[in-house]
Amino acid sequence: MPYSLGMNPLSDLDAAILDFEETAPRSIGHKEEAIRAQLDISPVRYHQRLNLLLDAPAAAQSHPLLVARLRRLREEREDTRRAARGNTPDS
Repeated sequence: MPYSLGMNPLSDLDAAILDFEETAPRSIGHKEEAIRAQLDISPVRYHQRLNLLLDAPAAAQSHPLLVARLRRLREEREDTRRAARGNTPDS
């Protein structure tokens, strides 16, 4: 199983992370401050959890547009990294 969330409903924290990401400040500094203030977790933990949520069916069901957009961005970054290393998905 690629994520640890299974088919369980979203926890309160997971739902709060998704809600926050929809309205998060664009500035990295402001976003990190808001993560600490509003969610009471570190920005690193926030991004780790958000990345896990992108693979959770419950997250896609509750925030389909957000999850689809973030998955697309994650895949684009992975493709860019692969290309920089000279690897392609078919290699």
